[in-house]
Formats: sequence, C-alpha cells, structure tokens
Amino acid sequence: MFALTFSEYGPSDVLAVTDVPEPHAGPGQIRIKVRTAAVNPIDWKIRAGYLQELFPVDFPGIPGWDSAGVVDEVGEGVTGVAVGDEVIGYGPTAQAEYVVVEHFTAKPAAMSWELAAGIPTAAETAVRSLELLGLEAGRTLLIEGAAGAVGSAAAQFAVAKGLNVIGTASEGNHAYLRSIGVQPTVYGEGLAERVAALAPAGVDGAIDAVGAGSLPELAAITGAPKQVVTIADFSESVPDAQVTTRSSAFHALAEAVALFEAGKFDLRIDSVRELADAAKAQDASQSGHAAGKIILNIAR
Repeated sequence: MFALTFSEYGPSDVLAVTDVPEPHAGPGQIRIKVRTAAVNPIDWKIRAGYLQELFPVDFPGIPGWDSAGVVDEVGEGVTGVAVGDEVIGYGPTAQAEYVVVEHFTAKPAAMSWELAAGIPTAAETAVRSLELLGLEAGRTLLIEGAAGAVGSAAAQFAVAKGLNVIGTASEGNHAYLRSIGVQPTVYGEGLAERVAALAPAGVDGAIDAVGAGSLPELAAITGAPKQVVTIADFSESVPDAQVTTRSSAFHALAEAVALFEAGKFDLRIDSVRELADAAKAQDASQSGHAAGKIILNIAR
C-alpha cells in the first residue's frame, strides 16, 4: 500500500509517499480504507523528534492519528460494524491507504469526509481535559486558545453540558466564538482583569490548549492550580497543574457525532490538501496560523 513515511527525524522534507506492507485487522480491530486524514501538531512534533520519549518511532514512521473511510476488514470479536460501512477512526499511522484501529464510530451520511477526519484527536483531547476538571453544569470554564481545534471542540462539549465558557482568541476569531456559545476575550497581558469582568463570580476551571506560557495566570484566575489542565505546556511552571498527554476518552468520537447530529458540533476546516503535499501541510500546522483543521485527501 502507499503511505506517507519518514525514515529519520528531521524537517518536513524527510516525508515521502512510499510503498509499505499492508496492515490487517486483528482481534478487536477493523481495517479502514482511508478517504481523509487530519494533520495535527503531534504529527510534526513526532517527525521532528521532539517527542521521542513519549512516542518513539519504529522507522519508517507513518504520521497521523485521525482517519475517515470505509471498513475494509473486520477482526475477530468486533460487532456492530461491517465491511462497507463508513466510519471515523482513531489510531496511529492514519496517513496511509489503509489503517487498522481499535477505536472508531460510525460516520453520519450528512457529515463531510473532511469534518469526519478532523474529529478524533480534537474531540478526544477536549473530552479528556473536561473530564479531568469535572465541572458541573452552571460552572464557568476558561479556555486558552478557544478558536483552535481542541479549544473549539472543548467549548462545544462544555456548552452542551451547560457550562459557561469564556475563551481567549485573537479579535478576528471572536465572532466565531460567539457563534458556538463562548464569551470571547483576547489573550495576553491583563487576562485576569478581563476575565473577572466577564465572570464576576469567578472561574472554576481552565484548559490551556496552546502552551503559550500562561499557566501561572490561569492558575491565579482559577485560584486552584489543580483546576487547570494543559495539553501543551510541559514547563512545570505550575507544578500542581494537570498535564495530559495520553489518550483515554475514546467515547468522545461517538459523543461528537451525537452532538453533530443534534446540530451542536462542528469544526472549522482550514484546507484540504493531497497526500503528496503533506510536508507543506505539516509546515502550515507548525506555523500556528491555520484557521481550522488541515485535512489530507488520501483516496486515489
């Protein structure tokens, strides 16, 4: 099969589309013939060698965790899905002709292939972070980087749960945040004062979805460092803040689909690129300027 691969750590030019052996579904797994796959920051961080301790690569590596496509094989013990079904998959080596996954959910017919591929990492990370905070309906949540994929997913899950959500973003993204039920504010100096004006009764928890060094301020705003969860700041500037890196909330895929079908979940798509342009796609992700999910078209 064809796949996007890299045989050494390095810049994006180590990426190439090559032929590799096909994987096959084992017990508890399905194989997906991939239509679309998403590019996430973890892809270029792994490729560059920044996460060798957390995610060591057995070269040649195949990037990607988020896929959408058609079930091609069904492993022993798997029920509720059949060859030919359209699904959303979550698992490594997604940027390839075929991917084998244990975690998946049905793709609604009304959902685009681009959105389907964009859901898994954003939804899982968002739900995992919210579950770590454990906020109940009526509480107030602050999201640093609310216009990004994880931030906007967390916001939509939180709003659906009945939380009051304040989100930081550049002013150009404030209309978007309002459209998903978030009170927007700009990030940077003076955040505590701006948040206090929006939430006089205080903030009960915060999610740092960008890792821009704001953990101390978020901890001060919540008044409880353990009520701050970061997915991107590993500096330990706030030792009691929660740092989460390992996927566990796999039920998030089905929850995102249910919200989508209720008209309460969507993600912005920045661009759709061909697999041959994956290096440029990772560069765009690394730039931090993508206005939504970057999607790769895998099908030929």
